[in-house]
Amino acid sequence: MKVNSVQWVHERYVLIKLTDHDPLPSMLPGQFVEVLVDGSSTTFLRRPISIHFVDRERNELWLLVAIVGDGTRQLSKLRSGDRLNCVLPLGNGFSLPQKESNVLLVGGGVGVAPLLYKGKMLKDAGIEPTFLLGARSGKDLLMLDEFQKYGRVFVTTEDGSEGEKGFVTGHSILNNESFDLIQSCGPTPMMKAVARYASDRQITCEVSLENLMACGLGACLCCVEKTTDGNVCVCKEGPVFNIKRLLWQS
Repeated sequence: MKVNSVQWVHERYVLIKLTDHDPLPSMLPGQFVEVLVDGSSTTFLRRPISIHFVDRERNELWLLVAIVGDGTRQLSKLRSGDRLNCVLPLGNGFSLPQKESNVLLVGGGVGVAPLLYKGKMLKDAGIEPTFLLGARSGKDLLMLDEFQKYGRVFVTTEDGSEGEKGFVTGHSILNNESFDLIQSCGPTPMMKAVARYASDRQITCEVSLENLMACGLGACLCCVEKTTDGNVCVCKEGPVFNIKRLLWQS
């Protein structure tokens, strides 16, 4: 795919916009892309990156990339006109609820990435979602203006510099409003806390796991997760799972 632009949206995150000469294939929020990293002597396997957004008018795919190692650092050096080898779309995405549903989308860190596209698809379906986004501080909250296009946005920060102080599961909206469906992506401890909240209140909940997915095709067995159905490959069976399939509550 051709790189349209690379924008630093934070000191540790870049937004890469890609296009193709053919119309982009159908993609669902929660699915991911495996990208080949050129120019890195330590990165031999493709890197899995969540689909952040799909702009059909511009035929663009957006990838929000956290700079955590040499591979992602090389991706941040891409420039307009460069080519990026991608395999997509992979995995299974979030489900689409009924129109009357009250949906809460909970994200933390780079885990907010798939929730932007999810928010757009919900709004296009006549459902205005509620976003609950968490970060360490206000400066770590990513692209809030984009999320605000598709629903209400509430935030928490660990230092209290923006929104309510604390973690997402401590936000007052969880006590003041009721939800029919919660969909979440972010650090595993955060998602486990969200799952406990949903389970205690018998709310349907889906989470997008971030297990290491080296091949994206279920061949390498790097991403195996224990579930009620036995061991499964997250890249093939997920990365989105209903929490009832996970053993987190055991």
